[in-house]
Amino acid sequence: MGRMADVLVLVAHPDIARSRVNRALAAQARLLPSADVEVRDLYALYPDYVIDIEAEQAALAAARAVVWLHPVQWYSMPALMKLWMDDVLAFRWAYGPGGRALVGKCLWLVVSTGGVEASYRQQGGAEAPFERFLPPYRQTAQMVGMRFLDPLVFHGAHRAEAHELHAHAHAFALRLQALADEARANGAPAQPDVAADERRVTTDD
Repeated sequence: MGRMADVLVLVAHPDIARSRVNRALAAQARLLPSADVEVRDLYALYPDYVIDIEAEQAALAAARAVVWLHPVQWYSMPALMKLWMDDVLAFRWAYGPGGRALVGKCLWLVVSTGGVEASYRQQGGAEAPFERFLPPYRQTAQMVGMRFLDPLVFHGAHRAEAHELHAHAHAFALRLQALADEARANGAPAQPDVAADERRVTTDD
C-alpha cells in the first residue's frame, strides 16, 4: 500500500448536488494529488447514517491534518457531521485515558453560510462576525489535542456571483495544497495563510 494522504478532507453536505460553494470546494480538493489530499464525502458514504467507525478512525490516524468542509445549518454543523463526531471521536481513542490518536494534528474548518456576513454580527460587538459561533469547534479540537487553524468562511452562498465562487475555490485549493506540503514537511503544519478579506464564513446552499 502506498503512502496515505497528508490531509483528510471530510465533506458533509446533505444535498451536495444542489450546493454551490461546498460542491466547488470538494471538486477542487479532488483535483489535488491523492497522495496529498484524500476527500471523503460523508453523506455519500453513509446515506443510512450508519458510520464505519474503524474506517473513519483509520483515515484520521493516517492524516497529518484534517479539514471539515460543510455548510452552516442553524449556526452549527449538519446532522451527519455531528453524528460522525459522536461516533468516531471515541473515548479512549480520541480523548480520555490513552486517547491520543489525534494529538498534534491540525484541524481546519472550512464553512459556508447562506446568510450574508452581517447576519452573524453581534450588535455593538468588536469581534469577527462568526467568531462567537466557533467555541464548540475550538473546544472539540482542544479536547482531542488538535490545533485549530483559522477557519475559512464564505458568507452569502445563495447570492454569490460566479466569479466570487471561482476565486474562493481557487484560493481554497492553493491553501489546501500548502497545508499538505507543510504537513508532509513538518509533521505539524503551520496555519494556512488566510488573507483578512478572505476570513468570511459561508453556509453553503
